[in-house]
Order: sequence, then structure tokens, then C-alpha cells
Amino acid sequence: MQTDAAQQQAPAAPSAGAGWTTRGWLGVCSAAALVVLLALAGCGVWVLAHATDVNKQLTERWSPALIASVRMESALINQETGIRGYGMTGKREFLGPYQDGLAQQSAATAELSRLLRGNERAMADLATVRERSEQWQTTTARPISESGDPVGSALRYIESGKDTFDALRTALSVQQTRIEAERDRSRDDLQQARDLRNTVFTAIGGVVLALIALAFAGLRRGVQLPLDRLRTDVRKIADGRFDHSIVPSGPADLRALATDVDGMRRRLAGELEFSDRARSELAEGATELRRSNEELEQFAYVASHDLQEPLRKVASFCQLLERRYADQLDDRAKQYIAFAVDGANRMQTLINDLLTFSRVGRLHAQDADVSLESLLRRTTNSLGVAVEETGAVITHDPLPAVHGDPTQLGVLLQNLISNAIKFRAPGAVPQVHISAVEVTEARDAASDPSGETGGPRWEIAVSDNGIGIGPEYAERIFVIFQRLHTRDSYPGNGIGLALCKKIVEYHGGTIALDTTHTPGTRFVFTLPPARSDVPETDSF
Repeated sequence: MQTDAAQQQAPAAPSAGAGWTTRGWLGVCSAAALVVLLALAGCGVWVLAHATDVNKQLTERWSPALIASVRMESALINQETGIRGYGMTGKREFLGPYQDGLAQQSAATAELSRLLRGNERAMADLATVRERSEQWQTTTARPISESGDPVGSALRYIESGKDTFDALRTALSVQQTRIEAERDRSRDDLQQARDLRNTVFTAIGGVVLALIALAFAGLRRGVQLPLDRLRTDVRKIADGRFDHSIVPSGPADLRALATDVDGMRRRLAGELEFSDRARSELAEGATELRRSNEELEQFAYVASHDLQEPLRKVASFCQLLERRYADQLDDRAKQYIAFAVDGANRMQTLINDLLTFSRVGRLHAQDADVSLESLLRRTTNSLGVAVEETGAVITHDPLPAVHGDPTQLGVLLQNLISNAIKFRAPGAVPQVHISAVEVTEARDAASDPSGETGGPRWEIAVSDNGIGIGPEYAERIFVIFQRLHTRDSYPGNGIGLALCKKIVEYHGGTIALDTTHTPGTRFVFTLPPARSDVPETDSF
């Protein structure tokens, strides 16, 4: 049906400069948002760095410095206590606290020098403490600790030592007061940095939320609503309303998309009538093709019978001719008659083989679950004469049940086993072995009549100890009428393996020659597994 709307001229698509595209809007908005976010990120990084620096000043400088100053004061008090006890009693065990105090004072002084580096006032206080400590050591502590009469030395230096140590205490108090003031100031700075950090990150969160809201609103107005309108129009067209026109809206690229879709609608409307006609013609062609195939099958069946009857007559009359005029025929004439009879018989065999080959997958296809154990016993029984004449030994592993046409699968096994017996090595007893393993293979649904495209398969192998096949013939042997030997050496028409290949492929499997197997020949093919449990002694 060619509608009037489908015949109308398509409106021109918007040009590249007719407006901003979705990509342009998104690019500009994204760039602006990125600039804002980078600025906010810079502020956030600065605030975090400032807070970290202030926190380090508090936790890694002034608080440890105050602790070190207190330890220094404690070390000096221990020294003064030890010197006083030694001066009062003269016992040298009182010098232990003094010596420990010296070591503690040295460690605290070193730590304070490291922590207070860069602060002139704090370093000046530390210098004053060290100076007065050295003065007390020189005027009081060392003379008493090194004197042979500590009690007498203590009486001489006790007054001056007290004044010197009091001055040292005053210096320590000044140092600790200033360190505490610096620590309190750092604490206040840290609180201010935290307040600033909270304010900045709150502002960042608000700006990010505002950007998200703006992006959502912009996308909804500029993209979602035009797309919703376009989707509604397209759904109407998909429902069969090919006369419904699409009105472009939104950014330039969405308007161009709507125009293209409207143009496609018009083309579809114009091609629908052609498609309907073609479908009708195709259905008629398929019906005609099925009828033709049925006629060809009937023709092949009738022709085969019509061809075989003259061939039987030729063979029969040639044999009658030979018997009636035997005394008048020389050896050459008898040889010619034998050639004619043999040719007629071979032609009949070829016709029967071709019929069998052409019927695979078309006639008498009764797919069912088949026990290969039972099928092998039937096949072995049908080959009983050949097995008995050659003494062939046929063995097998436990064989599974498969799904397929029992008749065709029987032909498959019979051809492979009979080939193994026929092409036996001179002077050797034929040894035929059938094995089976479960595998998983991927398959092409187009080449598998079952429609399956993957899953478990049974890999069946038929191997023998015969004359073998060269690797260069691995593909040629499956071509119909291809022979590797003369008919005088091995009888046959060269159709057996081609028939095996067609049977296996009908069942969705593959068959190949194992070129690594020596001595003899090994054919490997795959078959689909049974779809239900099959008893070992099933019948068909």
C-alpha cells in the first residue's frame, strides 16, 4: 500500500549550523561544570593542606615540645634530688638518680632543639635553660659529686646552689609557659581550620547538588522530552500507522534523527507493497519447489526401476546367449559376454547405491533413541559370513544410546565394519574395535537438522589393523565414487564412505579419518545423545 504521506517529498534535514547539537550542549555544560568542580577541588585541597599543616604543628611540634620540656624539668629535679641526698649522707647510691637525670636531660634537650628549630623565641628560652643548667652543674652539682667530702662541700655550696637552681626553675617555667601558649594558639588555629574545612566542603556539596539538578533538568528538557516524543511517534509507526508524520524537536542532532526516521517511514511505506508482493511470489515459488521436489523424487524412484529392468534383460539375455550358443562361441566372445553381464550388474549396483545415497534424511527417517550395543549386535550378525570367512575379531567398549534413524545408523556401522574387513592387511586377521567417549562440541544450527547449537555429543571411533589410508587422502575418501584401488583388487563402487558422511551429517555430527592412527585405519564420528533412557536390548 503506497500512502499519500509516503509519496510526499521528505523535508530537508537541518544543516550543521542550524542549531546546537546534543554533543555541543553537553560539551559546553560539561566544560563549565568541570571548571567549577576544579575550582572547588582546588579550594578543598588548600583547606585540607592548611588543616593538615596546623594539625602537624599541634601534634608533631608544640605538644611533643611541651612533653619534652616537662621531661627536662623532671630530669633536672632528679639531678638536684640526687646531689642533695649525696651531700647530706655521702652515700654514692644517691648519684644514680643524678646520672639518670643527666641522660634524660640530654635526650630532652636534643628533642627540644629539633622541635623548636625555626622559632627564635623558643630557641632563646631553650638556650637560657641550658645556660642556667650548665651554671648549676658548674657551681654546685659537679663540685659536690666529685668531692671527696660531699657533706662538707654541700655545706659550702648549698646556699649558692639553691639560688642557681631556683633561677633554672624560673627559666624552665618561662619556657613551658611560652610552649603552652604556642600550643594553645595552634589548637585555636586547628579549630578555625576545621570550621573553614566544614564550610568549604558544605559549599562544595551544595554546588555539586546544584550542578546535578541543573544537569538533570537540562537533560530532561533538551534530550529526554524530545526523545519521548520521538519514541511515541516511532511506536505509532511500528504499530502500522505509516501515515503518521514525525515532527522534529529538540537539539539539532535529534531533529536530524527525527527527520531521518520520518524519511525511513516513507521508504518503508513505499517498500511495504513491494515486500508483500515478493512474499506472495516467494510463497508461490516455495509451493512450486516442494511440488517439483516431490515429482523429482517420484521420477528418481520410477526411473531407477525403469533403468533396472532393461539392465536385468541385458544380463539375462547375455547369459541365455552364452548357454544356447556355447559351442559356437570362442573364448573371446565368452569374455565379451562376461563383460556385458558384469557391466549390467555393476550398473544395477550403482543405481541402488545412488538411490540409497539420495534417500538419506528424506525417506524412512524415523528418529528415535537407539542403543548402539543392540545395533552393533544386529550389524555383526548381518556380516556373519564375512566375519566367519576372514576370522575377523570385533570388540567394543561399553557403547551408549544415541538419537537418530536406526536404519541409517545400522548402514553407517555396517559400512565402516565391512570396510575394515574388506581392506585387511595380507596375512593378518582383521581386528576391529569400536569405542565411545562423551565430548562437548559447538555446532552450527544451519548444518544440524536438530536445531541444536551446542552440548554433549558421543564421539564414536571404529579402528582396525588393515592396510590403512594415507593422510593425503583424508578428504578425498569421503567424495562419492572416489576409489583408491582398482575393482580387481577390492570390489565396490566407492560410495560407502560418502554415504557414511551423509548419514553422520544428517544427524548433526562430523566424521573424519584419524591420520595419527597406525597401523590400520581409524574413523571418528559424533552422534547426538539419547533423549531418554534406552534399554540395552531395545528393538526397532
